[in-house]
Amino acid sequence: MESAKAGLLAGKNVLLGVTGGIGAYKSALLVREFQREGAQVSVVMTQSATRFLSPLTMEALSGYPVGLEMFSLTEERTIGHIDRAAWADVFVVAPATANYLGKAACGIADDLLTTITLAVTCPIILAPAMNSRMWANPAVKQNLEVLVARGAQVVPPGVGELACGEEGPGRLAEPGRILEEVVTCLRAGDLSGIRVLITAGPTREPVDPVRFISNRSSGKMGYALAAAAARRGALVTVISGPVELPPPAAVEMKSVTTAREMLAGIEEVLPVTDWLIMAAAVADFAPSKIEKHKIKKGSSHELTLHLSKNPDILKTVGSGKGDRLFVGFAAETRDLLENAREKARDKNLDLIVANDVSGDGTGFESEENSGVILDQGDMVQEIPRMSKPQMAELILDAALKTWKFKNQS
Repeated sequence: MESAKAGLLAGKNVLLGVTGGIGAYKSALLVREFQREGAQVSVVMTQSATRFLSPLTMEALSGYPVGLEMFSLTEERTIGHIDRAAWADVFVVAPATANYLGKAACGIADDLLTTITLAVTCPIILAPAMNSRMWANPAVKQNLEVLVARGAQVVPPGVGELACGEEGPGRLAEPGRILEEVVTCLRAGDLSGIRVLITAGPTREPVDPVRFISNRSSGKMGYALAAAAARRGALVTVISGPVELPPPAAVEMKSVTTAREMLAGIEEVLPVTDWLIMAAAVADFAPSKIEKHKIKKGSSHELTLHLSKNPDILKTVGSGKGDRLFVGFAAETRDLLENAREKARDKNLDLIVANDVSGDGTGFESEENSGVILDQGDMVQEIPRMSKPQMAELILDAALKTWKFKNQS
């Protein structure tokens, strides 16, 4: 079995620049965010930044010596600014003060951080932080426009109470928001132009006007897949059952309730789809008869519901699969691999993601998931317990690998 590495930034090197602003304290949290996602982090600080945050703190957190001096025997023995610039997969400056932005826009290299700024060839992500009036200053705006025109990406500051006591835009974006931008930057483009249809959430099969049959699916896995695919450049359509989640950014949403409505939605979009990822938990059965009025409790101690089989969506659309990639899910409580293999063969799936939902705190309604990915060659990739966004990336990696193989055959 292959074992998957956890982390949206696994194997990536993040070079973090810290300049002198009160928001520098969030940079320590940012180091932890990057590390949790599997990245190696190296920190460079300006002298002003050391007044707000100890270099020793950043060195202890990152596990790397902190870059401080341009003319350091340790740094310059190996031409430190060049080595750090070459090492980085992404260069993040957080906080980026007005002073730093002005220097970077003008190409000034009078300390280690600004010199590295000129030396890096990897993507640059800037997270500005300053007083609201400084943020609104035309000079700051022009400097940002210059840097963006050169390819830098900007995480805008948040709005709220500032250290000076004023309210408004200018506070450093939250670490999670900066992390999201870094992940998007490093994973962008590999699914560019691929049209992906993802189903998510449960279906509801009405019993009467107020009751229905459903399941425990929250839609979190499907929505995580949609968000990740869109970040990586795919053209994403989501057909979602009833969930309590905000729609992912940059995707087309279609809402449905029943299994038959989900099937109709898939049949409508499938002709212009490259990948179908069936992450929804579709009800296998529906009441044979939907009562027009609410069923009263009455004096009876029992109620018998007659159920009929819903259409098997993957089997129904499988006849028109063609060259498309089909990915299915199997939520099992026993015989995980055996049941997953049988489902994959029966429904002619290219990949199947199987997970045990018997109660270990993963799967339905949970923030985390685990399981295995099986392909048609019976290759098994283990996925240890991780967040659903992390797992979504691994599923898309496996799908892309299979897609490339199919197109080479």
